[in-house]
Amino acid sequence: MRRGIAATALVASIALTATACGGSDSGDSADGPVTITWWDTSNATNEAPTYKALVKEFEAANKDIKVKYVNVPFDQAQNKFDTAAGASGAPDVLRSEVGWTPAFAKKGFFAPLDGTEALADQDKFQDSLIKQAQYEGKTYGVPFVTDTLALVYNKELFEKAGITEAPKTWDDLKKAAATIKDKTGVDGYWGSTQGYYAQTFLHGEGTDTVDAAGKKITVNSAEAKKAYGTWLDLFDGKGLHKADTTADAYAHIQDAFVNGKVAAIIQGPWEITNFYKGSAFKDKANLGIATVPAGSTGKAGAPTGGHNLSVYAGSDKAHQEASLKFVNFMTSAKSQETIALKNSTLPTRDDAYTAEVKADPGIAGYQTVLAAAQPRPELPEYSSLWGPLDTELLAIAGGKESLDKGLSNAETAIAKLVPDFSK
Repeated sequence: MRRGIAATALVASIALTATACGGSDSGDSADGPVTITWWDTSNATNEAPTYKALVKEFEAANKDIKVKYVNVPFDQAQNKFDTAAGASGAPDVLRSEVGWTPAFAKKGFFAPLDGTEALADQDKFQDSLIKQAQYEGKTYGVPFVTDTLALVYNKELFEKAGITEAPKTWDDLKKAAATIKDKTGVDGYWGSTQGYYAQTFLHGEGTDTVDAAGKKITVNSAEAKKAYGTWLDLFDGKGLHKADTTADAYAHIQDAFVNGKVAAIIQGPWEITNFYKGSAFKDKANLGIATVPAGSTGKAGAPTGGHNLSVYAGSDKAHQEASLKFVNFMTSAKSQETIALKNSTLPTRDDAYTAEVKADPGIAGYQTVLAAAQPRPELPEYSSLWGPLDTELLAIAGGKESLDKGLSNAETAIAKLVPDFSK
């Protein structure tokens, strides 16, 4: 039986010295294979089939291990794992969004992986991604897939408007949008009201929602107001689509872009396969991918996202050892190459960017913008900070609140999430 997170059991399991208890809930027989459970949070239609095939490949090579694959909807997984890990037991392996990793590590739900089989190839992974998987000097996840945001654009529409290169600043984007509207009749840009997407504007002004090192809330600072002011201006003007404040805004923006009804949006590589399904990108070469425009600092920066594979600290020794082997297999160069080719997602290790992988223009394009991506700070509460921003930015973009009022509200809400931070 896999143990829960009692304090004494947790210490033992982290040290990988706990012994298997055996029991009806483990799925194991005394002389049979160890069965581990993996909660995968990927898209059940576009991505999961690739992962299921790799699970079978792993089982074929490791007859003493069985993997119970469970696809858990991404928007439910964090709360489900939190509840399971704090009660009677959780899955042995979780596909953990990078923002969840330090949060669950802080609670003691993840086992540190430094020096284990799971991180045997640590030097092959991009340093910034390893850093994102760490909390208080220990590594609690192996980077599985990564992502960031880019300015994606329709090359044909840009060319029809006489624009030969992607906009490098937000002012360039506004000018390009107006020209595209004049020349083609199509809007040049459609922005998102979501906090994650607006993060690019903050980085362009050299700031963030919080200063994690200085323990200060900065969402209402002068730099942040300038950043969000630029974000707000991009909903009003020639060729700039007005803010969509409906619940289906994401789908509306995506559909317009893939079908050639808007020339540019900010989007991540998780939509590469869906780009190619649209009428505008039947020719994959028509998809332009560029670093997000720079702010007044002259720097451009989009947030780094992605997922790690993490091991549950409450599993017993046998399950943890099997899980470490499984994580090593799933994050290997060969597996990551397979995942990239099938799912058009970005590998986290350099040796997985083979010539065949980079032949996909979407992957190759996003790889070029990773250098400008901004790693998330080591703050367990960081990913939860976007909740208040999603609420307030929607109200601001919809004209229900002023920019000052909305950011003040966000500051107050964030202060409750990080009560030891100053304003």
